[in-house]
Amino acid sequence: MNEPIDTRRFEEIKAAGELPSPKGIALAIARMSQRGDASLAELARLVQGDPALVGRLVRAANGTQAPGSRPVVALRDALAVLGMAAVRNLALGFSLISSNGQGLCRSFPYARFWTGSVIRAIAMQKIAMRLRTAGVEESFSVGLLSAVGALGLASVFPAQYSRVLDEARSDETGLLDLERQAFAMTHVELSAAMLLDWGMPRFFVVAVLGHESALTSQAEPGSREHGLTLALGLARAIESVCMAGESTRPQHMDAARALAARMEWVPEQIAALCDEVAQDWKDWSQMLPVDAYALPSLDGIVPVPAPALSVQPAPARPAANEVPTGEGLRVLVVEDDAATRLTLQALLTRGGYQVATAEDGVCGMECALEFQPQIIVTDWMMPQMNGLELTRTLRQTRMGRNIYIIVLTSQEEDQRLIEAFEAGVDDYMVKPLRPRVLEARLRAGQRLVRMQKELEAEREEIRRYAAELGVSNRRLQEVALTDALTGFPNRRYAMNRLGQEWAIAQRSERPLSCMLIDIDQFRQINETYGRDVADQVLEQTAKAIRECMRAQDVVCRTGGDEFLIVCPDTDLAQAAACAQRVCAGVSAVPMQAGRLRLSSSISVGVATRLAAMPGPDALLTLADQALIAAKKGGRNRVQTAG
Repeated sequence: MNEPIDTRRFEEIKAAGELPSPKGIALAIARMSQRGDASLAELARLVQGDPALVGRLVRAANGTQAPGSRPVVALRDALAVLGMAAVRNLALGFSLISSNGQGLCRSFPYARFWTGSVIRAIAMQKIAMRLRTAGVEESFSVGLLSAVGALGLASVFPAQYSRVLDEARSDETGLLDLERQAFAMTHVELSAAMLLDWGMPRFFVVAVLGHESALTSQAEPGSREHGLTLALGLARAIESVCMAGESTRPQHMDAARALAARMEWVPEQIAALCDEVAQDWKDWSQMLPVDAYALPSLDGIVPVPAPALSVQPAPARPAANEVPTGEGLRVLVVEDDAATRLTLQALLTRGGYQVATAEDGVCGMECALEFQPQIIVTDWMMPQMNGLELTRTLRQTRMGRNIYIIVLTSQEEDQRLIEAFEAGVDDYMVKPLRPRVLEARLRAGQRLVRMQKELEAEREEIRRYAAELGVSNRRLQEVALTDALTGFPNRRYAMNRLGQEWAIAQRSERPLSCMLIDIDQFRQINETYGRDVADQVLEQTAKAIRECMRAQDVVCRTGGDEFLIVCPDTDLAQAAACAQRVCAGVSAVPMQAGRLRLSSSISVGVATRLAAMPGPDALLTLADQALIAAKKGGRNRVQTAG
């Protein structure tokens, strides 16, 4: 990664709202995986509590098997094939699908998003099986969660992100630029931050950061990160091919072939991969816990029929920050007695309410999920699920916490009413029905609904202000840590970053090197030609240094004509070779300042971290000594310490 993920901004976004997170069995699996002594038998007992998850894990395990292998049919075999980390990540992904099948962001395509994510996951797993660049067991979950940051923005900032998506569709400005302007973090960066926060290995996080621009990846060619970035980028391209209509599919297929060419694949391999992904999607689409997006006809790949939808779409409803007027509030009547149900429906309809009805608690729960009522009038005694059971179930859902619930009862004993209120009921009404009393109690509910809407509007306003403040703080921080002339990070950033990399290298026992660079004869240029020419030489030299550096290196201007380059995971020989490349690159570029054409060169001191060093200052001192030796040795050269 060119620079660490902005953890401060990530924490601000986490504080601004509820980011998608694992729940239920997925959360229990995540906690179990943190223990070093968790056994396969314990994991199996936990997973067996969710039959749907069992089926998905078995399907995922079979996806890792080579053609002709004995199929996995037992849960324990599937867990043994996948391993604890892969099971944890898969459970996390499927938990997110189950709990985020729809949401408040008007312009966010939830069904299309999850359909695309699963297709990308299938493609990533098949690519990993061919390349063996990463654990095949974990590649599915990486593909599934690689764009989860978009869902995160839609969840935390639903209204703002809806506007950003609308603007991105109607404007030539890129989505990433609009996201950065609005939130100081793109969905790609947020995806990487969330995966890192969930414990995903760092090399997968690097791939997620770079996969949307995989063709221009700055990762070291041949490295694990480079291979994973290309693989995930190709998986994303395959997703686009499968999701695109006939008119745009050739364009997406060309992008997939371009990525495949970088991986030394032939075009026929892409066509075969698309066929396999589309075929596997037909099986996965039946197992998704949300409505699957109906794919276009995949002529030339594999015809995939649109999967049957398990839930009918909910009727259009007012925006979250509006109180209905004219047509009135949405009221759900749950009553097993047909005469009472029809009477309530007639009274409420005449009162201007939108009314839906259900004949028992089970139907009432299903209707509540679709209709999203603001008030529920329910009978207490009903078959299958009574009114209190319905209330308790609703109160456990996010949607049901804010519903105003009135229970109808023929009993007025104190203990029974206490039981009702403890179950979560807001009000009660004794049968037989009295229209004026019902109207009065509904007005009380309407006042509460209005107060909830106003509170939600205020929260949304606070989130917007917090987001704007976060953007402003981010920009101020960037200004404070950036050198205005070269655009490089300044000395303050350099010292902080060197300290961070030192701690990482010490903890993981990995190499760390640094370079100190000084522009030769810079003071003479300044005195001879003036400050303006010297600034141009400095700026052009900085550009030449940047173009010669590797993706993982961090270049900073520490003052005057001095630069510091931090080289993580780099030993002395590798750093010296990189320094030679930089030195030669600067010498080869003529410096143009108006009509003047000047030559420029640099001296470089290179040092690497030693076990006996007490801290990063000792590393800088050693590099400085090497730089002094390079200057004494005739300049325009590289000197290594030791």
